[in-house]
Amino acid sequence: MKSVLLPTDFSENSWNAIIYALQFLKDTPAVFYLLHVNTVNHTILSDPAYVGADSVIEEVYIKPAKTKLLKLLKRISKVSHNVNHRFYTIVDYGFFIDSIRSQVLDKNIDLIIMGTKGASGLKQIIIGSNAGDVVVKVKCTTLVVPENAKFQIIDELAFPTDFSSFNNFSMLKPVLEVMENNNSKLSFLHVQSKNESLSLEQKKNKELLEDFFSGYDYDFYFLSNKRLEDAVQCFTESRGVGMIAMVAKNLNYFQQIVFNSRVENITYHTDIPFLVLHETT
Repeated sequence: MKSVLLPTDFSENSWNAIIYALQFLKDTPAVFYLLHVNTVNHTILSDPAYVGADSVIEEVYIKPAKTKLLKLLKRISKVSHNVNHRFYTIVDYGFFIDSIRSQVLDKNIDLIIMGTKGASGLKQIIIGSNAGDVVVKVKCTTLVVPENAKFQIIDELAFPTDFSSFNNFSMLKPVLEVMENNNSKLSFLHVQSKNESLSLEQKKNKELLEDFFSGYDYDFYFLSNKRLEDAVQCFTESRGVGMIAMVAKNLNYFQQIVFNSRVENITYHTDIPFLVLHETT
């Protein structure tokens, strides 16, 4: 049974991610942990002279959040009756990333699914700060669901890659799950400058990918473009890609696609879910 963490701030963006998660995993037995994290003033918590801190936290932070989570469970029950899905609620306080990491370890989380809202300012990062922190700082497979994303069968899964080396291929198992559950085609997308050829190491890693996905429907696409994000945008838009998979290891390459701020032309940030993969030790 898959363990899934659903961080929520009770916004419509997080609700959209929950709906997506229920549909995305409709045929998968899963335990969902609905997590709300309150940010508490740590100066208060660390002050030994402050009397009654625990009771204040309980009244001001914990109880209201528990009430909202119960309402959220009722809302979920109205749209989902999947007997293979179970739900638990968690209220925590403190630093958001610390809490996420703690829950990933304590609950043996397989997948984090969280919503995000595209930035409106040209100089702001595309995905919300919490989601951005999670995909970079938490070593757990994460599905980031943008504000406009609605679940549909994923006919094609795009995988932008620079053919960097992999320490192991266990991180790619979530990609296989998506392909098997949706009968998806996997499209590796490599963006290069004109007349640029693969190095020996890149060719070797390409062959390793071919071996790993042997027996599955996949293909390689090589595009020439000076801007990586423009190539991804053109590819996903022209082919109706339903999901984009990325490896978080190569931060420079990863950030060009995920954190690009040219929002006037980049729509995949607000329409297409990102499956962020992490290498495991």
